[in-house]
Amino acid sequence: MALTRKGQATRERILEAATELIARQGVAGTSTEDVRKAAGIGGSQLYHYFDSKQALIRAVITRQAEAPLVPGQPLMGALDSFDALQAWADAAVENQEHNSGRGECTLASLAGELSPTDEETRQDLCNVFERWQSLLHNGLKAMRERGDLRPDADLDELAMTLLTALQGGTLLSQTLRTAQPMRASMNAALAYVHSFAP
Repeated sequence: MALTRKGQATRERILEAATELIARQGVAGTSTEDVRKAAGIGGSQLYHYFDSKQALIRAVITRQAEAPLVPGQPLMGALDSFDALQAWADAAVENQEHNSGRGECTLASLAGELSPTDEETRQDLCNVFERWQSLLHNGLKAMRERGDLRPDADLDELAMTLLTALQGGTLLSQTLRTAQPMRASMNAALAYVHSFAP
């Protein structure tokens, strides 16, 4: 549906409230009534933009897929050098340190909470993760073409390794409330990528 500027602002306010509540309370602990109150809107307004909690959660997934890893920085710039990959990993660790491993609604935490029987939402998450893997793959491909990686480097595997390190590190850091899992996973993934340097 086409939204007016005011409608877009209201929808964004709802999503902002939902994202913050889910970060604190989780998906199961956040009701549409909680979101309505936090956004300061009426029930009919909420259902005008989102006809169900599932629709709201799917919109949060889309919003978080486009959010930067660190405020003020691009989600994934051109990750096409060892320096760029290191900066990306450092930003992920710093983000966890800044938040003591908690307080953020991330795709890793959403994936961990959502029911595997919710196929539409699982597919939304799958699409985002595949897009991110593709961005990583493209950067690694540029590195291989430039000669920074050996010709035998399996780019699909390396991209998946980096993505898994990020998502697994996020989930464990949030659970343990320390950045150490993120640091360990990213260091291991980068060491594996470095092992394919000529």
